[in-house]
Amino acid sequence: MQGEGKIQSVKDLEKIQQEYSKKLYYPDGIKVNIGMASCGIAAGAKASLEKALKEFPQGNGTQICQTGCIGFCEEEPLVEIFAGGRPRVIYRHITANKILDTIQGYIQGNYNKKWILGQMRDPRSLLENNSENPLSEVKPLEEIPFLEDIPFYNKQIKIALRNCGYIDPDCIEEYIARGGYRAFMRALSQMQPAQLINTIKESGLRGRGGGGFLTGVKWETCAKQPGERYIICNADEGDPGAYMDRSILEGDPHSILEGMLIAGLAIGSNQGFIYVRHEYPLAVKRLITAIKQTERYGLLGDNIAGSDFSFHIKISTGAGAFVCGESTALMASLEGNVGRPRAKYIHTVEKGFRNMPSNLNNVETFANVPVILSRGAEWHAHMGTDNSKGTKVFSLVGKIKNTGLVEVPMGISLKDIVFTVGGGIPKKKRFKAVQTGGPSGGCIPEKFLDLPVDYQELAKVGSIMGSGGLIFVVKDSCMVDVARYFLDFLKEESCGQCTPCREGIKQMLDILTDICQGNGKQGDIELLEELGDMIQKFSLCGLGTSAPNPVLTTIRYFREEYEAHITDKKCPAGVCKALFHYEIDEEACNGCHLCALKCPQEAITGEKKEPHRLDQDKCIKCGICYDACKFDAIVVK
Repeated sequence: MQGEGKIQSVKDLEKIQQEYSKKLYYPDGIKVNIGMASCGIAAGAKASLEKALKEFPQGNGTQICQTGCIGFCEEEPLVEIFAGGRPRVIYRHITANKILDTIQGYIQGNYNKKWILGQMRDPRSLLENNSENPLSEVKPLEEIPFLEDIPFYNKQIKIALRNCGYIDPDCIEEYIARGGYRAFMRALSQMQPAQLINTIKESGLRGRGGGGFLTGVKWETCAKQPGERYIICNADEGDPGAYMDRSILEGDPHSILEGMLIAGLAIGSNQGFIYVRHEYPLAVKRLITAIKQTERYGLLGDNIAGSDFSFHIKISTGAGAFVCGESTALMASLEGNVGRPRAKYIHTVEKGFRNMPSNLNNVETFANVPVILSRGAEWHAHMGTDNSKGTKVFSLVGKIKNTGLVEVPMGISLKDIVFTVGGGIPKKKRFKAVQTGGPSGGCIPEKFLDLPVDYQELAKVGSIMGSGGLIFVVKDSCMVDVARYFLDFLKEESCGQCTPCREGIKQMLDILTDICQGNGKQGDIELLEELGDMIQKFSLCGLGTSAPNPVLTTIRYFREEYEAHITDKKCPAGVCKALFHYEIDEEACNGCHLCALKCPQEAITGEKKEPHRLDQDKCIKCGICYDACKFDAIVVK
């Protein structure tokens, strides 16, 4: 790392910014950025990086670098190539067998357009104080869309994700080059704690981790308490299908450190903790590197920039307990105790970690703070809805074409998320529902596609914002089985401390399992509703109070599926194996023989170009034939 001197002022930051801005936007030679977040690595980016480094060693005019995730996980591995005066091009699905041809093609002016996702118009950060557009004089490629014009990106406004995919997460200088740490230095030298708190209050920023409590109010309450105060970052992201926090930590760890520093100034804290899931080793590695670099520049530690403000950050890894995403359980785990929640009549801002005032926000919340301080509270409050300001990061998973991470303004409609940003449902299947807010969120049906996504509107239909996971469900999914799946997850993750959660979830799961196995009986639906209401009212923590949501919303909007399971002993979607079987429609079957070739049990027989038959005794209801048939000849009975 260059620049070992301690940073003492904004001018010191500006010197680093000027030096590294050129390297970011006008590199000497060709620069190749390979997405090296978990999604890129899983898709093969590591092999591409190693091969490129071997072919183009550093110093030969071509720089091979790493970045975080730019959000479009469906298209990974993603590679950006650019040079001063030439277009910035994003290539998709660039595995090790394509990487050298891609780089050589760019060098020679042959852009391999069939591999291109898009080109970039303006890569500057929201925090940069340079009005010059680095690409204003660059002639764009013809017939290649700009990234922000692609449907996946054109409704996005990136605040928390502003640097992910644009900088090397292991390089503090690149973070500084995009305006990093300027908000903190300004706050340190020019603002009082009350001003910081008021700015966050006026911005309307709400906690992005689930509860949606107003961040500025939380800071203000904690700042008023006597005694030593703590700043805690909740990075214990445990929702299935959610990876918003992981992506920010892997792609832009310094934004979290800067947000925590500002929070420390605001509430008068000198100690911060980041509680990260043990399953996020790459995030932990990059956080450790970021903390060391920030300490080396004097932006963490004692008497920062010659002031009387000191702040230290430590990392703690959780053991994979979902309940430790709850604030009091997290703090118990941080203390070395069993991760179990406590009653909320005493708030953590009054008595939290070590029984001292503690301010806990999640990763995405802290990532927003530096931008709000730089751009102003009014700028942030102008986005979103009356009660839900700013943007929200969502993970799109399940039956959706464009899986990945998106950051969109609060109030965007579900329809826009599903069919514009998400690209719609694959294989022309019909959208059925979306579950918001993780395993304890509600399932929202098709009739609410015009619903604006914010905290209040989701609550009205029985769901929650949660941390931002969106799981999409299509017509051939069984909503009873969906509810059973998530309740099974929550039963395993319950800490078991309180009876309503421990016993109530188990009883609900037993009833759902009976229904899915064809043993449901009259009164089961009403009993599920009664149990769900009891668990919501009397559970100790948020896990229990929200656990019945998937069941109650699927009963509310898909009651006919429950009734079909119980009364008719049928699963309309053909998912619950005890309640359906496959048959071959002889009129539709043209004897292509594909289903017979795919069947693992050899249960399908017949001559080519003649209708086939399915032996029910051999069939294991795996569904392979159903998926393979192109003529809708396999039917569910």
